Amino acid sequence: MTDSIFTRIIKGEIPAHKLYEDEQTLAFLDIHPVQPGHTLVIPKVQVDKVYDLDESTHQALMATVKKVAAHLDATLGKRISYRVVGVDVPHAHVQLIPFSDVSELKAQQDMTAEPDHAALTDMANRLRLE
Repeated sequence: MTDSIFTRIIKGEIPAHKLYEDEQTLAFLDIHPVQPGHTLVIPKVQVDKVYDLDESTHQALMATVKKVAAHLDATLGKRISYRVVGVDVPHAHVQLIPFSDVSELKAQQDMTAEPDHAALTDMANRLRLE
């Protein structure tokens, strides 16, 4: 199996704006956010679909999702949407998207735009869990 972009981030081959990391999971900012603070939470094992994760890894992933979502809520003062789409990258992941109004969740990602790494760095500094 070819390493996904997320596996390459885990291995340190591609930089990421990391918010949280433990033995089994990693949370980092999406470089093409739907809304500021859009975060991806991934297991450190590459499995295509969330529901194909073994029970222990699934529980670890969801525990990190809960922890990071609560932190985003407390820091940004917004509701946090959980999304499991699983189409773009063949590596199980959960998207956490801060929003105040449902219309904000309908925004489209501009995958062609150059990432604003300065804004992402500022956001990561604000949201990083210690």
